[in-house]
Amino acid sequence: MYVGGKKQKLVGDLADRIRSGRLVHGAQLPGEHELAEQYQVSRGTVRSALSDLQQQELIATHAGVGSFVTFDGVPLDQRAGWARALADTGSPVTTELLGLTEVEDAELTRRFAVPKFILVKRLRRDEHSRGISLEVATVPAVGTLADLPVRGLVDGSLTATLEEAGRHPASGDQWITAQPLDAGAAALLGRPAGELFLKATRTSVDPDGALVEHVVSLLDPGRFSFHLTFGRP
Repeated sequence: MYVGGKKQKLVGDLADRIRSGRLVHGAQLPGEHELAEQYQVSRGTVRSALSDLQQQELIATHAGVGSFVTFDGVPLDQRAGWARALADTGSPVTTELLGLTEVEDAELTRRFAVPKFILVKRLRRDEHSRGISLEVATVPAVGTLADLPVRGLVDGSLTATLEEAGRHPASGDQWITAQPLDAGAAALLGRPAGELFLKATRTSVDPDGALVEHVVSLLDPGRFSFHLTFGRP
């Protein structure tokens, strides 16, 4: 294998360990000598790889001390709800409910034969009151969900509310893109307009194909990551 390939393997392995949470925020990376032996490369190649990781804003290197993880993204189990998942990882987060509104959505009506929906809009902030996500969830205004604007969410959680209503996701799809913040979203998040955020669009259905929720989220790429696994381990 040529040196460039070895360097990319080193960068890729360390980046994967950092983004997956196996190397947590504040953790010190192995020293240059140890990494050089482990990956069978020169210390110059190690230093070049560490420079690449710094450019990706994953680590910081301090002369005479070592390299430390600065990336604070947290892999989340979305089944529990993102606010709860963030809290479970020890990352302080607050959730602000911005609105519960009955709406119409022609496209979702066409797909799922539901005439009206409830729009749930939430903003999440970190320990510095900095906005890290803006989420707009659309759920069918059926059964006990129809009066959400009056009675509110169960324990402040949309996940718990859907579970109480007997709406359990069995399948769905999700698309991840990148999108600059428009003026409205930027103002809510306390970010400059045009800052690049991840845009996640997720639609989940129950075993009968009925809509459970359609969610569009704007996510700080420094705090959220997506991990896909496939095949058998």
